[in-house]
Amino acid sequence: MFWTDWDPNLPQIRKKTNRLSHLNSKGEARMVDVSEKPVTARRALASAEVRVSAATIKLIKNQKMPKGDVLAVARIAGIQAAKKASELIPLCHPLPIDAVDVAVTLHSPGRIRIEASVTVQARTGVEMEAMTAVSVAALAVYDMCKSVDRGIVIGPVQLEEKSGGQSGGWRR
Repeated sequence: MFWTDWDPNLPQIRKKTNRLSHLNSKGEARMVDVSEKPVTARRALASAEVRVSAATIKLIKNQKMPKGDVLAVARIAGIQAAKKASELIPLCHPLPIDAVDVAVTLHSPGRIRIEASVTVQARTGVEMEAMTAVSVAALAVYDMCKSVDRGIVIGPVQLEEKSGGQSGGWRR
């Protein structure tokens, strides 16, 4: 695996050479060859926040949204998205995902927190699957609520932690 000249103050990134891992010798994009890496247990946890009005939170809580159960739709959208990450992100490896758990919780005033945990036994991590899950779940919340709330804001979307593989664990 190759790494570019990253900021040496970032401990989670190790310098190996002056080449990017997703570029071939001609500088063209390629999928990284992970065939020599060992299969290990890997897990990633990501989160997203959706800010809505207090009135929208009340409608969601009371099951009064015109499109139906916002939280259930967001959970299912997140699970589906994790399984489709490699189809959406060009150089992302398709993985045999073992588990996806998406939690969507209401917080006052006007905050919806989405968390996705993805686990796999594989040669590469599941950070992209977890990040895709929370991103699409947040978009599903937006879609379910947009008819009653024009001021919805999505973000931040972020990786919270990862474990497994050569680089080991990382936690925000």
